[in-house]
Amino acid sequence: MRIAVLALQGAFIEHEKMLSKLGIASFEIRQKKDLLHSFDGLIIPGGESSVQGKLLKELELFEPIRKLITEKVPIFGTCAGLLLLSKQIENDGRVYLATMDITAVRNAYGRQLGSFYTAESFGTMGKIPMTFIRAPYIKDVSDSVVILATVNSKIVAARQGNQLVTAFHPELNDDLTVHRYFIKICGGEQLNRIID
Repeated sequence: MRIAVLALQGAFIEHEKMLSKLGIASFEIRQKKDLLHSFDGLIIPGGESSVQGKLLKELELFEPIRKLITEKVPIFGTCAGLLLLSKQIENDGRVYLATMDITAVRNAYGRQLGSFYTAESFGTMGKIPMTFIRAPYIKDVSDSVVILATVNSKIVAARQGNQLVTAFHPELNDDLTVHRYFIKICGGEQLNRIID
């Protein structure tokens, strides 16, 4: 199994380290030709969604990645990645890949709570550490979206088919639960040894 990590901007190295801890090979997507490699899933890291969106278009990665998502390649977006995948961003007129039936609110916690840490349940897998950095949250979801985590009644993790998003940064803690969950979405024999 091999996971691609979008490496244009943001916390992509931290995701690579988490995958390495799980024994999963990864490589970086920096330009269009990198998409020619075979891979089982793609991580879109946190960072600045507007910068990443601009770079995706300038580097001609935007449409190929959008096509991969519609073809059911597993995608995991954290923080800015969540915004890039959202069909609507309530306080921003821009839309990006717009493949997931969610409405997000960017920089949703304001200056005072711009960054914070908590621990809450993720799916049925118990409580996990969650680090939020100028994070969005999900305000609305369609019926096809499964809510995986909430903090103070705000949705902070969700899945729709092959797409997984978190408003927090699981790559900034030692807990591997979310990355394990994504690897499970990606399938494969190696995964079963990791999960069980």
